Amino acid sequence: MAKVRVRPETGTLYLDFFYRGVRCREQTALPDTPENRKKVQSLLNRVQKDMAQGAFDYAAVFPGSPRAAQFGTPAVGLRPTVQVADSGAAKAATPLFTDFAELWFLEMSPQWRRLHRSCVREVLNKNLLPTFGSRPVGEVTKAEVLAFRAQIAQLPGRKGTLGNARINKIMCFLRQILNEAADRFEVTPAFRGVKPLKQKKTDVQPFSLDEVNRILEAVRPDYRNYLATRFFTGMRTGEINGLQWKYVDLERSLILVRETVVAGEVEDDAKSQSSVRDIPMQPMVREAILAQQRARDPAVPWVFPSREGGPIDAHNFTNRVWYPLLRYLELEKRRPYQTRHTAATLMLASGENPEWIARTLGHTNTDMLFRVYSRYVPNLTRQDGRAFAGLINSRLADKEEATAPMTPADLDTMSPEQLRAALAQLLKAGPSPGKEARD
Repeated sequence: MAKVRVRPETGTLYLDFFYRGVRCREQTALPDTPENRKKVQSLLNRVQKDMAQGAFDYAAVFPGSPRAAQFGTPAVGLRPTVQVADSGAAKAATPLFTDFAELWFLEMSPQWRRLHRSCVREVLNKNLLPTFGSRPVGEVTKAEVLAFRAQIAQLPGRKGTLGNARINKIMCFLRQILNEAADRFEVTPAFRGVKPLKQKKTDVQPFSLDEVNRILEAVRPDYRNYLATRFFTGMRTGEINGLQWKYVDLERSLILVRETVVAGEVEDDAKSQSSVRDIPMQPMVREAILAQQRARDPAVPWVFPSREGGPIDAHNFTNRVWYPLLRYLELEKRRPYQTRHTAATLMLASGENPEWIARTLGHTNTDMLFRVYSRYVPNLTRQDGRAFAGLINSRLADKEEATAPMTPADLDTMSPEQLRAALAQLLKAGPSPGKEARD
């Protein structure tokens, strides 16, 4: 982990970084000012880049440092070679994992959101650097990768040991670092053939409309409008907690999703490009927003503020309002995010256009909509195959050899060949007299 730090006793800046597995601290004479921090950070960035390319000359950059003689001068070129004694073949010398990982983090950070950067930084410091930091990045093997995965699988987690989802996230960052190193230094990817662990499917437990009404009737009055908006727009937690009045267009009855609140701080972009969207206000949502407007404090920008005037804290709401409410109503415990799943299933059940639903929820397309939510639609609309079975029965009703009416259960037990035969017979029978008369 490379950083620009300040010495408390002198107030001057110094560089703190690792090189060849050794922690190095190089002092400057510059006082701690924003301009000087930029200068020192620029130097540190160049040092990290040179280390990652195997071209860092310690003595040239820090000629007066005691470390200069210790590290000597590197070979010339971006990919210096060393001879391997046992094979006599030339093998590319690569920087230490620590140095390359820090360069990778520096290069990738601009495209990450703040919370993701913090997550990557935590995994680097806690899991990856202590294990692989002193190893040349090009010499990490598949066996070491698998051993590391087995090791972190024994770490404590929320339910005993770490779950597969968390393990896969840690391994994902390691995979990105090692694959990038393999591309740059032309070494064999250590992750070749290593697949992610299987994860459970997304837990979707939407509320019924009756349960939604019970929740809205029983919740504290200061959270009723908040929950009504969540249930009937499908907004994500960060989106609704970060909703400000400047993004509420009452004239056109639209909620403009432009910012989110993550870990108490505003992110000036949404989760993805499709997440930036305009949500039409349904009557119940507009009513809730207008109620909030009548009671708003002009000095507070948030549509749904906390008692202190800031955005609602997701963790505090979940543990102090949401879970106690579900216990009081004797409803199964589930996360507040299920309000989004509830909105999706209710929209589908009402027969709304799937593309409109996907845009309202901020999905890129309808794939996720059907993959995640479609299994709930038959139970809500009672469209569970009975219409199809009824059509077949009506077309075959005039057959000379009468058969028992076909049911949805019959359709489930039919083989593909039997189903094709039934459809062929249906088409051959032609429209029923009753249908022709109606037409």
